[in-house]
Amino acid sequence: MTTSDCPELISVILPVYNGEKTIEESVSSVLGQTYKNIELIIVDDASEDSTPEKLRVISGRDTRIRLISNKNNCGRLSSRCKAVDSAEGEWIAFIDADDLWYPEKIEKQIALRDLTSCDLVYTASAFIDENGNKYKWIMHVPHKVNYRRLLKQNVISNSSVMVRKKDFVKFTPGVQGKNDMHEDFACWLSMLKAGLVACGIDEPLITYRISKESGSGNKIRASALNINTYKCIGLGFFERYFYQACYAFNGLRKYMHLNKRNIVS
Repeated sequence: MTTSDCPELISVILPVYNGEKTIEESVSSVLGQTYKNIELIIVDDASEDSTPEKLRVISGRDTRIRLISNKNNCGRLSSRCKAVDSAEGEWIAFIDADDLWYPEKIEKQIALRDLTSCDLVYTASAFIDENGNKYKWIMHVPHKVNYRRLLKQNVISNSSVMVRKKDFVKFTPGVQGKNDMHEDFACWLSMLKAGLVACGIDEPLITYRISKESGSGNKIRASALNINTYKCIGLGFFERYFYQACYAFNGLRKYMHLNKRNIVS
């Protein structure tokens, strides 16, 4: 077999801080992909619970895992960027430490990318609560999303993204160490603003965990983060608040579906 016959390597990026309750399940969902040629780069951001011990055990089970440990807590963006810097694949995918992938996620994303030659591939999302109970609602996504549409609602879930490493590096905001904006949202917006193409698979290939500690759990703080994101990508004062109003409206419709009455019994 020649080098050109080998399947390409996809680098999977997983930052984690105090993720002892969910990290094993998240890692298992990555290693269980039908597409096997992956490397999983886990960055432990100086966790204070049993996460480091669990990661040492997990990393010994599969040679595709690489473990990076921060001496000090650096934040999610810095941890993610550190993993991306060491990634060996031309294309990378992201997963948060409490989210899950369906087995065919990477395989189906590669197929769509090859068919469309798009620059970023995202998917629809299913949802669970902190205890693993499933919600009935699915967040569907359009086949394509442009810059103006994305400004009104971020349909590109971070844990669903597969993108070129060089594009992520180029368009990620230079704010490592800060925690005052949605850095992933800013990256996708910057890419689309520059003319890159994002394509979606309207199939829930990820499961997003809703938790009280998540950024979306505090609506006032989430609004401030969003406005800072718009500022980062260059929107003026009135544009920022116009699109934030659109975003809040779409967010309200979304979270009306994510209540206890909509959990599968």
